[in-house]
Amino acid sequence: MPRVARLSPMPLIALLCAAALSPADVESPRPPAEALDPGIVQCANLVYGLGKTSVCFSHDFLIEAEKVSHIRTSRRFNQVQLESESLYLHPFAVMTGEGRFRLTDLERQNLRNYLLAGGFIVASSGCSNHLWDQSFREEIALVFPELKLERLPMTHPIFHTVYDIDHLIAKKTAGEPYLEALVVEGRIVLVYSQDGLNDTANAAPNCCCCGGNEIRNARQVNVNLLAYALTH
Repeated sequence: MPRVARLSPMPLIALLCAAALSPADVESPRPPAEALDPGIVQCANLVYGLGKTSVCFSHDFLIEAEKVSHIRTSRRFNQVQLESESLYLHPFAVMTGEGRFRLTDLERQNLRNYLLAGGFIVASSGCSNHLWDQSFREEIALVFPELKLERLPMTHPIFHTVYDIDHLIAKKTAGEPYLEALVVEGRIVLVYSQDGLNDTANAAPNCCCCGGNEIRNARQVNVNLLAYALTH
């Protein structure tokens, strides 16, 4: 059963303004001045690496977040190119896929700027795909060479924001799944699952997970991640 926190998210424009960095701290391109409806949290589904998309990440958690908290969401993802300035209008984004990929220099630059400017990304290896996992780790090391992904303990507040989650339930019994985080000056800017938070049972019709060790309680985890991103 959920512990309902009835969160009231920071308006989108306030989030962007509060997290804005000085021109000396942020490489171009800069975030656009205009913003979408500040009363609704816009969530991005990233297109990256010369056409890879994150369509196999279920948006059902956005709908559930509205049911168990005061967070108002777009209820669907907005497809956004990673190198696009429109990314800055979305405080929360998902990135997933399978197989190897490489980001362009512009995508790497924009990814770094977005996270430094207050954005939050949930990244997930589709179907526990080891090639995507390897590529993702390589790219994050290029984008943030000064940082390393850190394993999150189950006692972290991220697991107890809306739902109290004591453990992650794996599709397979072998191996205990876990989440990793990228932390910038004490702030979590990215959470990553090498097993998978896609909730593919509720994703697009052509999406499936064949043989991966995906996390079964992913929907509750993703609700928590959204709430945490908007309140920390």
